[in-house]
Amino acid sequence: MTTTIPPALRRTPSPAQALRNTLAMAHRSLLTIKRTPEQFLDVVAQPILFTVLFTFLFGGAIAGDTTSYLTFLIPGILVQSIITASVTTGAGLREDMNSGVFDRFRTLPIARIAPLAGALLIDILRYTIAAITTFLAGFALGYRPDGGFGAIVGAALLVIGCAWAMSWAFAYVGVVSRTAEALQGIAIFVLYPLTLLSGAFVPIATMPGWLQTAAHFNPVTYLVSAARELLNTGMIGADFTLSIVTAVLIVIVFAPLAVRAYQRNAR
Repeated sequence: MTTTIPPALRRTPSPAQALRNTLAMAHRSLLTIKRTPEQFLDVVAQPILFTVLFTFLFGGAIAGDTTSYLTFLIPGILVQSIITASVTTGAGLREDMNSGVFDRFRTLPIARIAPLAGALLIDILRYTIAAITTFLAGFALGYRPDGGFGAIVGAALLVIGCAWAMSWAFAYVGVVSRTAEALQGIAIFVLYPLTLLSGAFVPIATMPGWLQTAAHFNPVTYLVSAARELLNTGMIGADFTLSIVTAVLIVIVFAPLAVRAYQRNAR
């Protein structure tokens, strides 16, 4: 049976109302996280685990000692941890749709885009936690970026912004996918090659020629290089600009697609 939505609920809300609705949906996500704090496991445990394992497994082989490898590794872990967290929004949206919560949302007098925007907004908190955890793990093992505190903040903001842009792509995939598991399968297929070929964990120069070519066309490579340059030298180079341009392009392409697909499902 088709649910009939009263005309009062169909009217277009004002920007102020849409903002309030978005903040309410973000608050809902916070309450959900409060009840199930294990949702933060990926942004808390993963950076620590990967930092410790990669440092002691590859540090001596790649850089000669663990301390030298940390200056190479931590920017890569920062990008890897935050980028992989960008899948959460799409998976959460798909679960809401499959559980029937989505049907409840569309009968409420709220902006249709609020559940999507609220989920994307709360992602910034997840990314921030991942960044803080990564740096704390690095500091505990002896990492000391030459760029200083300003470079730490700048690199974190750059990676968080780029991950937020990528979350629009996964939000779109989550809306059009049939299950959250399908989205996660797609994410693994996309993100693993992108992060492994970005020079996050091993120098690109050590890869075969054809892999080096693929790495140079990888947008995550620019992000890793930009974060590494900023953290270790305090300098902003061309890779920083390319990362921002790529993030803007992703939003331009996928934000309208995600919004259109979400609103189409909200009718």
